[in-house]
Formats: sequence, C-alpha cells, structure tokens
Amino acid sequence: MDFDFDSVPDRHGQWSLKWNRYGGRDVIPMWVADMDFPTAPAVIAALQERVDHGVFGYVDPGPELVDSLIGHLDHTYGWHVEPAWIVWLPGLVSGLNVVCRAIGEPGDEVITAVPIYPPFLSAPGQSGRHAVRVPLQLRDNRWQFDFAALEQAITPRSRLLLLCNPHNPTGRAWRREEVAELGAFCRRHDLVVCSDEIHCGLVLDPTLHHVPFTTVTPDLADRTITLMAASKTFNLPALGCAFAIVPNADLRRRLHQVMTGIVHRPFGLGLWTTLAAYRDGESWRRALVAYLRRNAALVENRVAGMPGLATTPVEATYLAWIDCRGAALGDPVRFFEAAGVGLYNGADFGLPGFVRLNFACTRALLTEALDRMEKALALRTAP
Repeated sequence: MDFDFDSVPDRHGQWSLKWNRYGGRDVIPMWVADMDFPTAPAVIAALQERVDHGVFGYVDPGPELVDSLIGHLDHTYGWHVEPAWIVWLPGLVSGLNVVCRAIGEPGDEVITAVPIYPPFLSAPGQSGRHAVRVPLQLRDNRWQFDFAALEQAITPRSRLLLLCNPHNPTGRAWRREEVAELGAFCRRHDLVVCSDEIHCGLVLDPTLHHVPFTTVTPDLADRTITLMAASKTFNLPALGCAFAIVPNADLRRRLHQVMTGIVHRPFGLGLWTTLAAYRDGESWRRALVAYLRRNAALVENRVAGMPGLATTPVEATYLAWIDCRGAALGDPVRFFEAAGVGLYNGADFGLPGFVRLNFACTRALLTEALDRMEKALALRTAP
C-alpha cells in the first residue's frame, strides 16, 4: 500500500505547540519532537469509529488491547510480557517522574548520560533526588557510553539509572553488546533501570534492530522499568497514552503507590488508537521509516557541507544532533532563527553549542530549511 508523506495538512491555527512557537514569523519549526505527517489510516479509522459512537466515558484497557500489545512485543522483539506487568500511564514524561519518585528516597541520586532529553534532567529534582550527569563520548563518529566515567559517578546514594534507548537526541540505536555492558554495570552497583524506549519503532538503519534493555539477560528484568508508547512512531502525543512494563512486583507496587490520586489513567481515545497502531499500523510504519531514512541521509549530507557544522549518522528517531561549535555562532538557536529555521537548543539537553533538528516533515520543507541554514552560514563567512 502506498502512503503519501510529501503532502501534509496545514497545522497553522490548530493549536500546534510546534507551529505556534513562531506564529506570524517566517521560521520553519524543527524543534519539538512531533511529526508533520498524519498518522496511519488504520489509526484514523479507529479514532473516527470512536468519535462516531459519540460516548466518551471512562474506559479501561480492553483485553484486545492487552493481547495486541503483548503480541506486538513478542513478535517484534521476542519479548514475552505478562498482562500483570503492564502499568498504564497518560504519557512518558509522567512515567519518568513517577519512577524517580518511586525509587529510593529523597536525596538519593539518579544517573543519566548527557546529552539527553530534558525531562531526564528535570524529573530527579522534581522528585527530591539529585540528577548525576555523565557525558557520553564521541568516538569513531558515534556517541558511546563512557563506562569509566559511569564508575566514577557511583556513590552510596546511587539508586536509579535513566536510559534512553534509542537515544534522544543523538539518534543512537544501542547495540546489544553496549546494552549488555550497561546491564552488567547496573547489576554490579544494584541500580534500578528506567529505560525510555518510546522511539523503538523508529530504527532507521536497516542493519540494526531495537534491543529492549530488559531482554539482554534474564536477570535484568527484575531491576528494569521499561517505558513505551505508540505516540512517537504513530504521531499520537496529544492522545495521552503510554505504558510501563514492570516484571518486578515490588517495583510495580511502588509505582502504583506513587501514582495513586495523582496520575490519571490514559485517555480513552489514546487506548483505542494504540490498539489500532499495534494491530493494523505496521505497513504504514515501514513506509514512514523508509521516508525518514531518506530525510536523515539528506540532513547528514547537507550538514557535512556547511562550514563549522558536524553531525553523526541517525540510526534511530527522526532527530539530528548537530554540533555548531566549529562555527562559533555564539547562540546557534538565535542565529538559525534569524535565518528562518527554529531548532532545539542543545543546552537544554546538557550540551551547549549543539542544536537538535526534527526532520519528520516533508522533504520539500526539510530542503528549504537546510537551504536557509546553508545560506546563512555562507553569508556569515563571505569576504
């Protein structure tokens, strides 16, 4: 079945966080991580069916949703999940904050590798914990864990490690051997692991596959909380549905205890569309990944020709992590906004001098944004 990713609806006037940021300005928004593409036709049909029904009362996840989710994880990753392990959430960021509150005590430490999605850095402090930042290393044109630095970061108050797998913003799809070494580190220091795997359906490198952290060795399941959702892959963030997979009963009890009276259940429309995505959306997802793969190659090739900029191959996600330090732009976000391109500031991810570019848009719009960036840099360096 053919899907058209070159024609998208106009998002102006739709209360879009992404597009409203630069309302009234000629700035292409490529900052926040949502796609400009309509979701899969099967998901739209499922949503329309619920809207036509006309009743929007409280709902619980139905058995067909649970069965579809379990079947998807088993078929895609060879990961057997029990229904009791699923903890439903209204969103992944809520999940990060719930986990930080549930593990350890106030004053304990939460380790994460930077650069990283900003809620990884804010959730520990919002939970009375301390965020410990350990820089990733750029080696052989790939961002990699620095295990020596991780060892040095361990203290008697270390309780939790937050992992982003695949990694936002660097676009890494961690290899099995990398995840296994990280698992050995967490086992050695008795750390609980919260693995954000919301981008697992967006592995672009055709030679790679997503490796759920908890599946690398059988014993890791007992210390792992995996956060997932259909929202990134199928562009459903406004529908408010995510879930945690938590095999350890004590960890599940702690999550439920923290959530009680504060964290609401997922929205009903989110549950129905999640079912449709996992049950009927695979052909659309494959076509999306193929389109994003070509967009990623375009970004990589064009950035390589821009003076002072550098990037690394995007193995997963639809996010390019661009090093602007060689261009000495001062504030790269303001520089590119002035050129008509809105990017995400690397300082918010813990690494100033970088920007994150969301290329989940039409190729024509992406080309226009890259043209603007290239022209601005050329004018700056012209004699």
